[in-house]
Amino acid sequence: MTMTMTAAFDVPSYLEELSGTIQKLPLPAIDRLVRVLLQAYETGQTIFLFGNGGSAALASHMACDLGKGTAPAAGKRLRAIALTDNVALITAWANDTRYENIFGEQLENLLQPGDVALAISASGNSPNIVAALSFARQAGATTAGIAGFQGGKMKPLCDVCVVVPSDNMQIIEDLHLSIAHSVFRVVRHEIQKTNHTGAALASTGIVPDHSPACLPG
Repeated sequence: MTMTMTAAFDVPSYLEELSGTIQKLPLPAIDRLVRVLLQAYETGQTIFLFGNGGSAALASHMACDLGKGTAPAAGKRLRAIALTDNVALITAWANDTRYENIFGEQLENLLQPGDVALAISASGNSPNIVAALSFARQAGATTAGIAGFQGGKMKPLCDVCVVVPSDNMQIIEDLHLSIAHSVFRVVRHEIQKTNHTGAALASTGIVPDHSPACLPG
């Protein structure tokens, strides 16, 4: 039996769509997200990441990159925690209350004013994402999101929201990872530069400029 694929579902057409969507990514919003994370580093705040399904995996991945991958040999480190990593706690909240509470209840234990709540959701409409962002805003956190489609219900709850302009779930998830890696690389560069400059100037008494600006726009 010979299998055939329609043009809309073959590999070249998928990659074409992926390439076209890359050209439409909202670079100013990605820049603002970088600035939010660098501000958290400067002030010693914690970044809390969360999402469901593939977005849960990306939250864990991004927390690993930000927490370990940016760590300087010496000096201050960025604080990043994925709320997706404690299975016992997640299932306890889901079982004893509602699945909608699995992230918000964790934030209620840990979140301090000025911390960053970073939600990852393709649709932007997951009830537990919306609930966590709502709590974070009320608690005085900076709220950020990485979404798709039109941003969903989470978009107006975010101080900055990077929306992949696509209605294709796989394209959205592909580019969420690309956004996470591009953000990580810039944040790592800025942290390394800050620590290197600070060490180089420590004996001179000169105070380095730690402005978080790093991308045009």
